[in-house]
Amino acid sequence: MKTKAAVLLEPGTPFQIMELDLDRPGPGEVLIKYTAAGLCHSDLHLTDGDLPPRYPIVGGHEGSGIIEEVGPGVTKVKPGDHVVCSFIPNCGTCRYCSTGRQNLCDLGATILEGSMPDGSFRFHGNGLDFGGMCMLGTFAERATISQHSVVKVDDWLPLETAVLVGCGVPSGWGTAVNAGNLRAGDTAIIYGIGGLGINAVQGAVAAGCRYVVVVDPVALKRETALKFGATHAFADAEEAAEKVNELTWGQGADAALILVGTVDEEVVSAATAAIGKGGTVVITGLADPTKLTVHVSGTDLTLNQKTIKGTLFGSMNPQYDIVRLLRLYNTGQLKLDELITKNYTLDQVNDGYQDLRDGKNIRGVIVHEK
Repeated sequence: MKTKAAVLLEPGTPFQIMELDLDRPGPGEVLIKYTAAGLCHSDLHLTDGDLPPRYPIVGGHEGSGIIEEVGPGVTKVKPGDHVVCSFIPNCGTCRYCSTGRQNLCDLGATILEGSMPDGSFRFHGNGLDFGGMCMLGTFAERATISQHSVVKVDDWLPLETAVLVGCGVPSGWGTAVNAGNLRAGDTAIIYGIGGLGINAVQGAVAAGCRYVVVVDPVALKRETALKFGATHAFADAEEAAEKVNELTWGQGADAALILVGTVDEEVVSAATAAIGKGGTVVITGLADPTKLTVHVSGTDLTLNQKTIKGTLFGSMNPQYDIVRLLRLYNTGQLKLDELITKNYTLDQVNDGYQDLRDGKNIRGVIVHEK
């Protein structure tokens, strides 16, 4: 079959709209008609070439849709099911899944390659195999993906909104609640208030933090963070650290959460300095993997018992936590609709990413034609 898709042929170029051939589902695979796709900053790493995948590749790793067809052996979903995609596939049986760490599933090894776990591809065009970002390629009208990449959700929920829990919401929320281990009365400082950082704010507020201090150079994002429950907002990391020191009577933050679009040494150093004894720095944002971005005093870590750690998907378990977060939304305890600044068509994907670069969006969403 044919499908329209937004693809990257090489780094440093915009997405191109192409018609690709799409294989029908084989064993353990499903055909999904995407309803919506989130415009997440991680896809810009592919565009900019600082986290290079295998090109050519269909963009998009935040998606929701309806299952149209299933291959042999599929047991998780059936045609007609509403699903949200997990950008981390989860088999349920590997060492990590079976010990409650689905976000580290062994199937995730090929997500940057864009291939299926066996190394094969389902998108084709002009004699080439096209990968799908995170085995998904949600910037396509349809895709054939693994059953381990989908989570069945309640069919009364709006898929155009539910799409956000495929990456940004759990990654941000979990950064605060799981990796940051924030608790009632704690003080958190959050760097970067984009699609992930704003949900770290939601997680910190839900955890009962006394102070939630955010740092972002974009006024819109600081204003939005305050509406979502942040107590203080600053454009400058140094000013934020001074306020944290004042608020905590010199104790420092309990956790510093780094969710900027591209992590660098400066923000890691600022975060490490802002936490107090026994505090934790959590790095969720990405950067060029060939660059060393963590340079801090080992003596500071030892004498003040500080921790620097990374987290993937907010250390959440997709099969459980995607459904859990959507039910919090359904009962009014999690804001999702308010996260969406603007909707776009697939043809407007480059406009959406330019708006993201310009600081106009908290989260943009591509709504596919029905």
